[in-house]
Amino acid sequence: MGRERVPVVAGNWKMHTTIAEARALAAAVVERARGLEGIEVVVCPPFVSLDAVRQVTAGSNVQVGAQNMFHQPRGPYTGEISPPMLVPLCRYVILGHSERRTHFGETDELVNLKVRAAVAHGLIPILCVGENLAENESGQTEAVVERQVRLGLQGVTPEQIGALVIAYEPVWAIGTGRPATPEGANRVIGFIRRIIAGLAGDAAAAAVRIQYGGSVTPQNAPDLAAQPEIDGALVGGASLKAEDFGSILRAWYTSS
Repeated sequence: MGRERVPVVAGNWKMHTTIAEARALAAAVVERARGLEGIEVVVCPPFVSLDAVRQVTAGSNVQVGAQNMFHQPRGPYTGEISPPMLVPLCRYVILGHSERRTHFGETDELVNLKVRAAVAHGLIPILCVGENLAENESGQTEAVVERQVRLGLQGVTPEQIGALVIAYEPVWAIGTGRPATPEGANRVIGFIRRIIAGLAGDAAAAAVRIQYGGSVTPQNAPDLAAQPEIDGALVGGASLKAEDFGSILRAWYTSS
């Protein structure tokens, strides 16, 4: 269909896999991603497995991402990981995931600090935004998403915005088996693109890649991939099964 943006499909492994399991899963993904040109493939293992996965994916078309980071480059922040620590290990970093916002109290302001730190160090943020069930049912989807996008990108230049990735992940769809409809996801992602146009101009809006995340499966991936505004997926549970993840990759490869 001749997309102008290269789709990016990323697997968020969350707090799963030992180092040995991560190596095996990464090797299986590399095998299934071979020859799928025209899309970007990313795997995001736990911090402890980043180097192992980097070694397994070296020379392949599979990129590596981290699941989080702190915004300071160094300091007395026990348990945190800084941007310079990640730079030799990965290209992407997931920021503002709803699980970080919900379980660890991350605010839009903190997420913004992380986004700015990531781009300053040459990492590509995958900025996650999305409403919870109560907000969705009360008609607040656009207000919540607009706030998260605007605050998350404060101080980021139009050129930097155009080069990053945004993931629309409705909280009510994550891990529930209840995904947004392809048409509904496409509508919200189109709304996000219009926000970006207002913030950073038409060129940035045309360039920025916006994924959908939330119960993405091999079954619904083709319909999601067929939507014109959806530039890939941020995949949770299905990314832990190489065959399922491979099927999702092929859905975007076929549509690209």
